[in-house]
Amino acid sequence: MVDNSMKVFMDNFLVLGDTFEACLEHLGRVMQRYVKTKDVLNWKKCYFIVKEGIVLRHKILGNGIQVAQTKVEVIAKLAPPILVKGVRSFLGHAGFYRRFIKDFSKVAHLLCTLLEKESVFEFNEACVKAILCLKREAHFFSYHCCSKLENSI
Repeated sequence: MVDNSMKVFMDNFLVLGDTFEACLEHLGRVMQRYVKTKDVLNWKKCYFIVKEGIVLRHKILGNGIQVAQTKVEVIAKLAPPILVKGVRSFLGHAGFYRRFIKDFSKVAHLLCTLLEKESVFEFNEACVKAILCLKREAHFFSYHCCSKLENSI
């Protein structure tokens, strides 16, 4: 049932179909499964028959998928971190785009070493350059959405 009629990731799911009737049929099967297993849906977070929406930080449109611009703006506005917590937060936000940023692991490696247990936290000019590079690449990606993204969901 999952392969043909829906996509699931953690506690998010999309019901799919070639026609409106097929979507309703698939949705009916999903709802029957929820009743059978006594699972509970948060109806405030449920959306039905929408033309666009945000799912897993992607904007789903009738003609394709885009990155939610608000998420890229969050990355762009983050101040350079001065504490371990800030580096961890930045890498968490930017890491979402790691598949789409060329050489992400090479650029982020320096920042990751700051998080090592036994290392001294020394945020230097090279760290600033790494952060600026990741911000620039995430911003570029948001405007030039790759076909990899469309195929990944």
